[in-house]
Amino acid sequence: MGKIKLSKIDTDAPESLKKDEIKDKTKELVAGIGQICKSIYAEKKHSVLIVLQGMDASGKDGVAQNVFAECSALAIDACSFKKPTEEEFAHDFLWRVHKLAPAKGNMKIFIRSHYEDILIQSVHQWIDKDRAAKRMNAINAFEELLQFDNNTTILKFYLHISHSKQLEKLKERRDNPQKQWKFNEQDFEESKLWDEYMECYEYAINNSTIPWHIIPADQNWFRDYSVAQIVLETLKKLKSKFPTLNDLE
Repeated sequence: MGKIKLSKIDTDAPESLKKDEIKDKTKELVAGIGQICKSIYAEKKHSVLIVLQGMDASGKDGVAQNVFAECSALAIDACSFKKPTEEEFAHDFLWRVHKLAPAKGNMKIFIRSHYEDILIQSVHQWIDKDRAAKRMNAINAFEELLQFDNNTTILKFYLHISHSKQLEKLKERRDNPQKQWKFNEQDFEESKLWDEYMECYEYAINNSTIPWHIIPADQNWFRDYSVAQIVLETLKKLKSKFPTLNDLE
């Protein structure tokens, strides 16, 4: 398989698709995800980790809210990774992540993730290429550990938004009173480093043992549909079921 080059991948939905039809299909997918989530929780044999990465305004929060809307609050949880605290900085970079990995029976959504420690840190040159490579190896080993030691299914999504669409959404956050709670002036500064971020994302994507799903994210409705389709297809393969009295004896 060739190396992924993000600039060669479209960020738009196919023109042949009809928005209303896709939104109806998404509702069906979301309902299906919710139903299987309940059986995973009841059976307690599998755990699921959903990793959402992408540039600011790419829709990570939207995916977490929309795609998993029908999942029981008992069975699913979301963690949004921010700048490490002083205590977290005093440990290895995976310390704060490992303790938040999903237990059997649970689904966990990482809004940003352990990949931030090779992305933003490399872009700002807080770590060199050698340390980034060692961290990449550690991430691969960590994810493999979750798979074989805790029966964790890992799905990783890169929400592929165009630079122009990102700037449009950032300006909307600044100008729309209902969205200003999301506004952060620093997001515009980070946006200036677009090319550097793309290079680092490509490094992470192309050097991951577990493959990434690249999701066109310029249209919210197609973004949500694309993620939901992959999630439901993957969950079905787990063949989870509600335990019967015979199973519980």
